[in-house]
Formats: sequence, structure tokens, C-alpha cells
Amino acid sequence: MSHPDDLALLRRFEPIIRYTRGEWFFPMDVERYVQMCSLWVKQPNRYPMRIAARGDLTLAKLADQRPFPMGAVRYLKFVNPLSITEMAALQLQKRLSFEHDAESFDSGPGRLARVGYSSRLIDALFSLSLLARGRVPGDTALAAARAYHHLLEEEERYTYYGRVVRRFGWTVLQYWFFYAFNNWRSGFYGANDHESDWEMVCVYLSECEDGRSHPVWVAYASHDAHGDDLRRHWDDPELERVGDHPVVYSGAGSHASHFQPGEYLTELELPFLHPVTRFVDRLQGLWQRVWPYDNNGNNGEARWSSFSLFRVPFVDYARGDGRVIGPGAEHSWAAPELLEPLPAWVSHYRGLWGLYTRDPLSGEDAPAGPMYNRDGAVRRAWYDPLGWAGLDKAPPPHQRLMQVESRQSDLRAAKARLQAQIEEKSYELTGLGVEMDAMQGNPHLAQTRKAVLHRAADVTAELNALKAELAAKETLAESLGRYAARVARGERDPLRGHIRRPHQPTTHAELRLNRFAEAWAAISIGLLMIGFVLIVLFARQYLFWGLGLLLTVLIFIEAGVRSNLTRLISSFTGGLAILAALVLIFEFFWQIVIGIVLISGGYVMWENLRELRR
Repeated sequence: MSHPDDLALLRRFEPIIRYTRGEWFFPMDVERYVQMCSLWVKQPNRYPMRIAARGDLTLAKLADQRPFPMGAVRYLKFVNPLSITEMAALQLQKRLSFEHDAESFDSGPGRLARVGYSSRLIDALFSLSLLARGRVPGDTALAAARAYHHLLEEEERYTYYGRVVRRFGWTVLQYWFFYAFNNWRSGFYGANDHESDWEMVCVYLSECEDGRSHPVWVAYASHDAHGDDLRRHWDDPELERVGDHPVVYSGAGSHASHFQPGEYLTELELPFLHPVTRFVDRLQGLWQRVWPYDNNGNNGEARWSSFSLFRVPFVDYARGDGRVIGPGAEHSWAAPELLEPLPAWVSHYRGLWGLYTRDPLSGEDAPAGPMYNRDGAVRRAWYDPLGWAGLDKAPPPHQRLMQVESRQSDLRAAKARLQAQIEEKSYELTGLGVEMDAMQGNPHLAQTRKAVLHRAADVTAELNALKAELAAKETLAESLGRYAARVARGERDPLRGHIRRPHQPTTHAELRLNRFAEAWAAISIGLLMIGFVLIVLFARQYLFWGLGLLLTVLIFIEAGVRSNLTRLISSFTGGLAILAALVLIFEFFWQIVIGIVLISGGYVMWENLRELRR
């Protein structure tokens, strides 16, 4: 059941969304979208079958739970691909406002120039995979834009769906935004296109002493991310606010939410490369522990966290220089629609909200509704809004001191149990020691004494473990005592202490790339592929040396356009030195071993003789 003040809470903290110039699609109501859709089902080994025609579908019919065989996928179809004539006519209609917006978009520096050679190679493989994968046809975005534009002409209305969840002292305000289309790939050179898009923003409230709800955290959905990095404290300078309204910077086409305006380098991890990526990440973590600082003496965590090997790079343009929707803006929100009591179209329909392309990577398939994932499982953001943003381990401020005191009480009880066990084990160990002493000089008790010795060794190990655990709990109790004092004084934790890998927009310095660097990034992988083919065709007998020379030339050009030639030469020189050392070790291995043994023997004798002279 909804609370009487749920709607007032949602309106009080409803977000302001700033879009990038050139954005075509904005939050809309699902009822008008569904009325323009047809409903289909794809059963295994069968052609897709239409269940409801365009114009006949309603939210009530969408919620109809008609049974289908295992493996069947229900999905909506918003638009039909345009014919060549329609596409040409639409391109010529310059008077349409959404086309003027699209023309005003400037991608800025090329995305491939912002990443390394390996990421460009993976990107090329990803682009080629689109030819074989299920994908949304390229003209679908234009057709969707035209259909959505007609809806805006009939009634310009921007809406969101609100949900209020109360758990463990938190009041969670969820703002769900529905978009008719995601044109990230076709409109902004991103990863995918798909019909429909669901995005979400959460505001986490805690009760104050006066009984009013006070905002503490805000979390923005950003692609498939989850956990601590999604949220910011209400007082974090990174969180822009207008009064009680958080400001969201929406990614162009992708509609992912960001805290600051800018261009975000986003990486897509391909499923079949997961094992390789995990292995490389572990190597990076190991190397960071061995060498935690970069050449300038700075901590290298940020450097490694942005390392993009085996991931496909894309840019999320969240500039905020386009349309603004929200309180005080030119475009305001219509009255929100509450998802409590839960509508049947949310809980009963587990299908996709747009075209099902059967993409094995799922990137081109439409998403499911706010409650479900594509596979029909319940979204974590829905059933666990606290854990989704990493807040399941953080009590609300008004309960923090009580939680600390409760933990202190638990620790005192645990320490008492440990002390009792230590006394018991100590008593047992003392008795075993007495028995061993009593059996001295009695050969006929040798087997008995051996058993007692083994038992004494076991008890000693258990006793040592109990003492170590007690010492750890005493240290924790001291830390909790100091923390309780800080909480009682009203001190709060660091605002950004929970963030591990902050996703920051690309800096202006990183965006200052010359045109040659951008052009080189665009053609470098193609040149590698063409060069490989030429070597195979005309110099196959020199394949190994030819590839080595080709890669060397490309690497040196890459370093030159990035102004890293000096560092590359230094690294290359260091690598040659290491290689030369390895060759020497291989050629003179036994001589080196004999030399090391002779030097070690002389050193040991010298140290022992020095000890005799003291």
C-alpha cells in the first residue's frame, strides 16, 4: 500500500535532467507507447507470431499472462523500418525540430584516439560482429524519431514513474524514466540501438529528529553498473543540486545518468572475453601492489582502473547543453504515475519492451520493464534498492549510533564467550602438562604419553587461535569506541570514502588531440589488417619478420602522434637490455651459477670469521 505522503516526497525531490544537444528521445508515458506497438512472441524453432496488432494493444492486454512454451520470448514492436522513399523524404524535412537538434551535435575528438591500440583492435572485432549478430536496422531510429515526434506534436508531456520503498530505516525514492528508443549507436557512435529504454534515479532519505525525511544519498543508474560507485552523498560537491532537486546529466542516445557534465569514456566488456579480462585485471592488481606509484610518484590506482585492454571503448556524451526537464526548467514534469499499488503491466509482463533481434550479446535487444531483466528475473534495483547502490551495509544516520552501540554489545558478549573458552582450554592444557610430567621416567606409559602430547599440541593450537581472535575483537572494540564517540559528537564519515573507481568525464587536456592523431586512430587498425594481407600475398616467406616490422612501425607512429616517443624509446631500450641479459643467462647459465655459488661461499666464510674476531 502507498503512503499518503509518497507523491509529495517524490515531487519534493524529483530530479532535473539535462540532455545533450541532438538528443531525440525524452521520458514519456508507456500508455501512448504501447498503443503504437504490436505484440509478438518468438517460440523456439518457430517464426515470430503476432499476438496483438498495432492500435489494438493496451496496457491491460499487455498484462495478460497467456502461457507459452519454455524458451518463448514476448516482445513489442514499436516501428517498422522505413522504405527508401520514406527515408529520403524524412532526411529532406529540415523543418522538423528533432532533425535540427541532430544536426547540431558535434562528436568532438574521435573516441578511438582516446584509447590504445589493443582497444581499437577489439573495437574493430566488435564492429565486424554487428554484421553477423542480430541488430536493429539502421533506419529504425529515424522511424522511431518520427513516431515520437508525432506524439509530442499531439501532446508535449514528459513524465516519470515513481516508487517509494521503506526498508531498514531508509526511505527510497525511485524515479523510473521510459524512453521510446535508444539510438546511441546510430546517433552518437555508441555501442547499441534498441527500441525502448528504462533508466532510474534513486534518492535515499533518512528521518530527522523533527520527524521529517532528510536526503542522504543519491544513486544514478549508469549502464549495467551497480554498487558503491553509483552513489554520491547529498553534500558531495560532485552532486549538482537546485534546491532539493538533484541534477542528472543524461548520456546522448544511451540515456545513462551522470553526476557531472562532460564526455565519459565507457567500456563494454564482451562476454566471450570475460576470462581474459578477469585474468588481466588480476595481473594489474598484482602489479599495482608491487609497484603502487607511477613515474611521478602518484598513486597508480586511477591509472589501472582506467586501463581498457580487451574492452570496447565508447563515448557517453553527457554535456548537458540541450533540453532541460524538471522543476524550474523550460520543460517541467507532468504529474508522476505511482507504481504503488503495483500495476499489472509492471508485475505481469516479463517480455521485452521493444524489438527482439536475438542478439547473442543482448546489446541490440530491447530491455524488459522496470521490474525485470531481459531473462525475466527480477532486477536487483527493484527487489534490493539498498544493495544495488551498496547501502545494505550502511545504516541511516539516525540509527548509526544505535547500530554502533548494538555492535559493541555483541562484541562484549563475543569477548566474554572467548574468554570463557580460553579459560577452559588453558585449564585443560595445564592438566595435560601435569600428566606429561607425571609420566616422565615410566617407559610403560610411552604410548599414553605420546597421545597426551598430540592432544596437548591440538589444544595449544586451539588456544592460540582463540587468543588471536580475542585480541582482534579487543582491537575492533577499541575502534568502535572511538567511532561511537565521533558519531555522538555529530561527526560524519568522509563523503567520498566509499568510492573505489569514480567515473569521471574526460578532461579538457585529454580532449586536446590534433587532427592527425584522430585520423591515425581511425585508420590504424585497418592499415594493420591490410598490411597483414599484403604480407601473406606477396611475402609469405617473410611472414614472421614482416609482421614484426609492421607492428614496430605502427607502434612507433602511435607513440609519435601521442607524444610518447621518448618514453617508448626508453621502454624499448630497457626491454632490449632485459632481453640481452636473458640471452647471456641462457648462454652462460652454468658459469653464472658457479660464480654465484663461489661468491656466496666466500661471503659466508667472511661473515663467520668476522664473528670469531668479536
